Amino acid sequence: MSRLLPLFRRAGLGALVAALAAGCKIAERPPAADTTALQPLKVVDVAYMDTTVSACRDFFDFANGTWLRTDTIPAAYSSSGVFKDMADRNELVVKAVLEDAVSQVPSLPDTSTQRKLGTFYGSCMDSTAAEGAGIAPLAATLASVDSLTQRAALVPLVAGLQTSGANVLFRYSPGVDAHDAAHYVADADRGGLGLPDRDYYLNPAASADSTRKAYVAHVAAMFRLAGQDSAPAAGDAARVMSLETALARAQLTRVARRDPKATDHQMSVEALQRLAPSVAWAEYFRAVGVTTPLAKVNVDEPAFLRAVSDLIATRPLEDWRAYLRYHVLSNAAPWLSAPFVQENFAFNQRFTGAKELLPRWKRCLRATDGEMGEALGQAYVARTFPPEARAKAKRVIDDIRDAFRARLLKLTWMSDSTRAHALDKLARMGEKVGYPDHWRDYSKLQVAQGPFVLNVVAANRFEWNRVVNRPGQPVDKSEWDMTVPTVNAYYDPTKNEMVFPAGALVPQTFDPKADDGANYGSLGASWAGHELTHGFDDEGRHYDAEGNLRDWWTPADSKAFNKEAELDAQQYDGYIQVDTFHVNGHLTLGENIADYGGALTGYDALEAALKRDGRPALIDGYTPEQRFFISFAQSFRSHSRPEDLRLRVKVDPHSPERWRVNGPLSNMEAFAKAFGCKPGDPMVRPRALVPQIW
Repeated sequence: MSRLLPLFRRAGLGALVAALAAGCKIAERPPAADTTALQPLKVVDVAYMDTTVSACRDFFDFANGTWLRTDTIPAAYSSSGVFKDMADRNELVVKAVLEDAVSQVPSLPDTSTQRKLGTFYGSCMDSTAAEGAGIAPLAATLASVDSLTQRAALVPLVAGLQTSGANVLFRYSPGVDAHDAAHYVADADRGGLGLPDRDYYLNPAASADSTRKAYVAHVAAMFRLAGQDSAPAAGDAARVMSLETALARAQLTRVARRDPKATDHQMSVEALQRLAPSVAWAEYFRAVGVTTPLAKVNVDEPAFLRAVSDLIATRPLEDWRAYLRYHVLSNAAPWLSAPFVQENFAFNQRFTGAKELLPRWKRCLRATDGEMGEALGQAYVARTFPPEARAKAKRVIDDIRDAFRARLLKLTWMSDSTRAHALDKLARMGEKVGYPDHWRDYSKLQVAQGPFVLNVVAANRFEWNRVVNRPGQPVDKSEWDMTVPTVNAYYDPTKNEMVFPAGALVPQTFDPKADDGANYGSLGASWAGHELTHGFDDEGRHYDAEGNLRDWWTPADSKAFNKEAELDAQQYDGYIQVDTFHVNGHLTLGENIADYGGALTGYDALEAALKRDGRPALIDGYTPEQRFFISFAQSFRSHSRPEDLRLRVKVDPHSPERWRVNGPLSNMEAFAKAFGCKPGDPMVRPRALVPQIW
């Protein structure tokens, strides 16, 4: 339930890193970082506004219109805006961290985390080695795939590929037990597709058919780059498409998966074996490193695993060899020689619209953050996030808690019984602000100055081994699911906690020196209020104060909630996402509820803070309430390429940023009052259509 869905592993940071002495030959040297090159961000920047647009007609344009007219999406990006701008500034900090790590490699012991960090990044920057190696680093893995001649060897082979990071067939991971949130449970979920979503395989529309044809051509191109002749490559590409289509056909839609009960099917290993008899589950669990007997497994989609079992039993091994070979190549492609990198990028352009690759240093830094993020975090915090900033941010978040509690107490549609549970859940909701109290131990991670793709495999196996035997163990509630420099936040219903990394607690989100109107509109409403409301949206409301999946609602209250939630879905169904595609109001329902709840709660918290601390004079000609709404709108300052929006309408539970602003604010009487909007104005929706949830 993150605030921004990462697509194609869109990392929250990147950095400019000078290539220093790491004992490797660097073929690409980035320019020196200029810490003055980027203008400081403000929580509210009136220069972004277009006051020729009526605030009551289109508030997103009113708050961001000048920026929208003058900004150009950089060629290597699918979108531009506040997230990118904040990440650009975080990159300059992380750049210094990695410079230090790379420069110290020769003088540090092999066991040093700092040495591993520098070696990992340095091996990625060694483009000369990548070009010279070709696919040689994959030779042993590809040979194991090509030697698949017995059906009994398929599942152990899949297990080995999964531990190295490949998304093949299905996904195994330890997760929090939905019925015993104090412990982990083994989880088996769907997986194995090369396209972003099942609908790309099943949608009969011409646009989807075009994507399918492009995918088959891409798979064939990857096979040719790996040494196959054209005819065999084309045949194997068709096999991959056929097999993945069969997998896609057995998967639930993303909307169906929004109901937590749809993915809650706990069973014994014996029952799992009966469900999917062609998978030797005991052998599989041994192969992935599970060393203790599993008491139970949660199967997210039983129909999918049943289909997997049938495919294992019936599909020719030739199909499986082609499928696994492609996923080995695809998983490694970003870190191989230029032809693989370019082919991988060219196909993904269909979904991002990016015109060129990110510079190598950015790609390498994002890989380093993804695999060794906590090794970066401690140094990042020391440079950017002093204790007083953390304390001020926590005060805003605590004010949001108080405001939401006051709303719970005043709800007229909620019974006292349900209200008592809701208040208990709110009181026990955890929060993590800035950075972990304990940093991850990387002592078992082994990296070398050889081919970077092998370091990626080593890092994936390190992470797999770190968590693989968690089922049955107590949940580590100190763990973070985002790295510290990330520009993002999330609510975890299974732990009942909000998490705000330090990378997001800087301008434009938050500034300890900014006025309350600005801070409560951004950090308060669109971040803290948003994440808190996730605990009570259409998904989060099904979890109790301890994180267990349990219905604590009376039937009448559930009915009342669902009635109002349907109004919300209908509101967003009416908005255009891109071209003729409408927003999917049910796919985006949880995020839309969180945006609206965040705006309501943030506004209440601001009013309470003004009453407590006093009202300031006008700032830039605006009242605190007006700056609150401007800040809220500017916290979503963004525009995207059409390709990105077309992808998001299928896979992203967030609405386009324009509707994340205009949608909730057009429902708020406080907004209309602040800007003098009248009934009939586009930013004032009829009261009968306004959802009354939180």
